[in-house]
Amino acid sequence: MTTTQVREDLKNIRYFYIRKDMFEKTNFAVGKNVIAETVEKYNKAICSASPRLYDVYVSLYIENNTQESLSDKLGYSLVYISKLNTQLIKFLQKQLENMEEK
Repeated sequence: MTTTQVREDLKNIRYFYIRKDMFEKTNFAVGKNVIAETVEKYNKAICSASPRLYDVYVSLYIENNTQESLSDKLGYSLVYISKLNTQLIKFLQKQLENMEEK
């Protein structure tokens, strides 16, 4: 798994949470979209992260904050939030690779 793939998955996860009600309402009629499986996999991977990385994942990708709004909310610089997001992506990449090996 590449960092590019993780970034793409995170974009899709963000979209899933923005439209979560629609995905849940249409499960019975259309079937479960593949993004739901990706969400479950990433949520499982993030559970072993540090509290800061966990917070960044939830805030950016589940609650749909921007890096700028999150930096204001937490009182961190935008550069620091960007650094945490990069750490998050590397963490997820490593965790997902480990999960695939098992």
